[in-house]
Parts: sequence; structure tokens; C-alpha cells
Amino acid sequence: MLTIATADEMFELGRRLGAQLRAGDFLLLNGPLGAGKTLLTQGIGSALGIMGVTSPTFVISRVYHAKVPLIHVDAYRLLQSENPNLSLDDLDLDTERENAITVVEWGGVAAERLSDDRLEITIDRTNDERVVSVVKYGARWDEFSL
Repeated sequence: MLTIATADEMFELGRRLGAQLRAGDFLLLNGPLGAGKTLLTQGIGSALGIMGVTSPTFVISRVYHAKVPLIHVDAYRLLQSENPNLSLDDLDLDTERENAITVVEWGGVAAERLSDDRLEITIDRTNDERVVSVVKYGARWDEFSL
């Protein structure tokens, strides 16, 4: 577990994480509103040479093109929809995932099934500090550390 005290530290954590990522990697970010999920993703984007990463809350998914593209998904509205016909499958994430880094915010159990090989990051917000925990699934992450 890591304790993050400032927005700059969360961004820098994302940069350190992004420097270790490669095409095909799948990350699942969980935490309450305002925990820093998008800020972490902005740091990942920065490490990939991508500036201007914004929350995809209203568009649900954004693709940022770079040497290794970044797919950034905010599944909150999709999963909270009263329309039973909407699901993460509607995003057709498998189309580009093998050539990109995919970060899904708010995916929960619905996103877990998208990849057995994933990094799950939970950000617990208490007051001004954030506690970040990382759970690794699959052989890809055996040697990974922050």
C-alpha cells in the first residue's frame, strides 16, 4: 500500500506506473468520486507522451493515440444505466486492446472478466490522503512493483 498526500504525488505515481506499461496491459481503477483515478491516468498518459487526458465520464471511452495508444474508459454511467442492454461489451474493447494500454475506471466486477491478466488499483480516500493498493492478476505482473 502507498499513501499519497497530494495531487502531484498521484500524478507522479501514474508516471511511474506508465513507464512500466506495455501494449496489451489492462488496468482496473476503483475508488470513490474524487479519489484521483483520472489524475492517476493523466500521469500514465504523460509517461506515454500523451497530454490532455481528461475524464471520459460523459463519453464513456476515449482513445489517445501515441506510440502505444491509451484507451481510457469510465464505466460508471454505463454500469449505472437503467438500460439493461448496455454493458462494457458494447464498447468493443477487445478490438484494440492487444495494441494499447487499457485503463477502466469504475469497472468493478463487470470489468474483471475482460482480462484474467490485469492490475487492479484501489484508491481509498480518507480526508486529504489517499491510500493506494495494488492487486496483480496473471503472470504479466509477477515482476511488477511500484
